[in-house]
Amino acid sequence: MAMTWIWAIMAILSFVFGLVTGNIGEVSAAAIEGAAAAITLSISIAGALCLWTGVMEAMKICGFSSALAKTMRPLLSILFPNASRSRETLEAISANVSANLLGLGNAATPLGIRATRLMSRGEVATDEMCLFVVINTASIQLIPATIAGIRSAMGCTSPFDIIPAVWMTSILSVSAGILASITMARFSK
Repeated sequence: MAMTWIWAIMAILSFVFGLVTGNIGEVSAAAIEGAAAAITLSISIAGALCLWTGVMEAMKICGFSSALAKTMRPLLSILFPNASRSRETLEAISANVSANLLGLGNAATPLGIRATRLMSRGEVATDEMCLFVVINTASIQLIPATIAGIRSAMGCTSPFDIIPAVWMTSILSVSAGILASITMARFSK
């Protein structure tokens, strides 16, 4: 609701200042140009997402996603000892982390919601739920598909050249998030 008001106020102020300064023609031209650029970018991103969603589906069919999730289960069992008691919960967490690793945040979201519901123990978030949300939000990405799609749509000739930087920053952010979450859980008791 607040964003609606912010956008409405920005549009009204732009119109008013355009009238006051005599630049209403430039304001309307910028609005039309911005709308056209947004549509072009949206179509380009949709194409990249379709491609990588197809790649993810192929990985799922050939068993790569399942193998990746199985590989991560020992580590996830250490991070989520209570959740690991339930095979279904651990599978949901593994699937979510796998989707995030492959850069498919849109596919990870429903898996994350499912995992969180399975981890739920009432109306108060557990320490493991908070840790999961931190890991899910920070997420290590092996293939930054969405960012590469945006870079490609904006004319970048090598959209995946950011991979080393993405790996480093995502590993650091997940590590810092895990450390902060575990530290806060110990101090909250």
